[in-house]
Amino acid sequence: MTAISGRSAFLQLLVDEGVTHLFGNPGTTELPIMEVVPDYPQLRYVLGLYESVVVGMADGYARASHRLAACNVHVAPGLGNAMGALYNAKFSGSPLILTAGQQEQGHGLLEPLLYAPLVPVAQPFVKWAIEVTRVEDLPLIMHRAAKVALTPPTGPVFISLPGDVLEQQAELDLGRPTRIDSRNRPSDEALARLATKLLGARNPVIIAGQELAVHDAFAEAAELAELLGAGVYQQSVPYCAQFPSEHRAYLGALTRNQKQVRAALEPFDLLLCLGSDLLRMSVYSAVDPLPAGMPVMHISERDWEIGKNHPTEFAVQANVRETLRALLPLVRAARPAAAEARLAALALRNWSAKRGAARLAALAAAEEKPIDPAFLMLRFAESLPKDAVVVEEALTSANALPSLLARRDPQSYYGLASGGLGFALPGAVGVSLALPGRPVAALVGDGSALYGIQALWTAAHEKLPITYVIANNRSYRILKERLISMRKTDRFVGMDIRDPEIDYVALAQSMGVPAVRVSDPQDFAPALREAMASGGPRLLDVRVADGFGG
Repeated sequence: MTAISGRSAFLQLLVDEGVTHLFGNPGTTELPIMEVVPDYPQLRYVLGLYESVVVGMADGYARASHRLAACNVHVAPGLGNAMGALYNAKFSGSPLILTAGQQEQGHGLLEPLLYAPLVPVAQPFVKWAIEVTRVEDLPLIMHRAAKVALTPPTGPVFISLPGDVLEQQAELDLGRPTRIDSRNRPSDEALARLATKLLGARNPVIIAGQELAVHDAFAEAAELAELLGAGVYQQSVPYCAQFPSEHRAYLGALTRNQKQVRAALEPFDLLLCLGSDLLRMSVYSAVDPLPAGMPVMHISERDWEIGKNHPTEFAVQANVRETLRALLPLVRAARPAAAEARLAALALRNWSAKRGAARLAALAAAEEKPIDPAFLMLRFAESLPKDAVVVEEALTSANALPSLLARRDPQSYYGLASGGLGFALPGAVGVSLALPGRPVAALVGDGSALYGIQALWTAAHEKLPITYVIANNRSYRILKERLISMRKTDRFVGMDIRDPEIDYVALAQSMGVPAVRVSDPQDFAPALREAMASGGPRLLDVRVADGFGG
């Protein structure tokens, strides 16, 4: 064993765990770490200008790469600034190691500036939180943290790093990583029972979820839908692309409106959840989204989601890809005679059929100014390169996007899963770093953009191929719509961003991102194509209608 400092051991342990990017915003308590970062060139330090942006970048990287990401923020106020983004990462199940520098042990007792206990701050939004109290414990804690973050259900962990621990020197055995192979499948008996239920259904339906993307199981899920003649809906939360849109069994994404979801599911007699949440909704409704008496079968590695809100007749905690691989031979051997007829009937109302109607509806608004959001979504979807990755947080402006944008592979789309604003701008940075060679288009509402606008600087600094499209309606339109629908009033207070208007072109340019404003609907497609072809960061400030005459 060789004597090593806590600060050097921390970075070496990240490298040993396979971490390649350290996202950070340093403060005084992080200076010991920053001192030795140059000694680890295999660890790319990515600077974010605000703590929520730092965690958002790491979240995007983890979601796109399915690898462990690390982020380091400042002491108590910095960790507090990161909490909204940490909530998003927890919701998405992103495997992160989040660390924060802490005042030296003993010195914290004097309550110096910036001091607060950090573990209780992070604890609600992580799988595990701990403060290192001895440098000798650092290898154990780091290896355990990585193992916990990466073991399904995956998610973030938090480590508080006191300054005295980082400064200490000791002869340490750095150990080695532990990985848990969680590619499990059900027993033969469970598979047989599952196959019997599926094959006996008259009209089964599948809800596809994010675990199909995480485990690259699109092909297996598509084959199951073909064999059963089952319609497929994407779950109500847009974590990512969860099923190939152009498959003939794909019916589109479920909404988070309980009445609409119930109506969509009523024609079916069996519901199979494949790596998905089971009907996660948003605002309250007296209507239950699950039709009465609907039998549910659920396959997921996230045990908390199984049977959480609705009774589940048959539940399997397992890896969805391994389960499908074992299940498919049983279904192939006894494919229902009615399967092909069911698929033919689905072709009349699948995503591809509905896309034609959505396209015509959008084209009807081609000349409107300010630009109609549906027409913007049409031109956005049609103008992207085939290998583009979309990161979306446009809320009301993107209502038409799911009907127009084909999601062809598991890494083609990332959405605002948790509902907590501020993911898309920094998330696009992380996604781009995780998927080098693929152009990224981040579609963001103007209100949402202000929760992470500092990420533009990092995109420019790293010279990333990201085109940011700001759907600018100069308001919080979603709040206006909900105030009318839920409270029956149109007296809007605190819902406009107009006096003064925000100049997103100037904001972007001030952070090194070339930008233009687009006001004419016919100018958007060429502007987007030019931006995407540039190979670097660009921003389009697109003036869209606010739905209330402006």
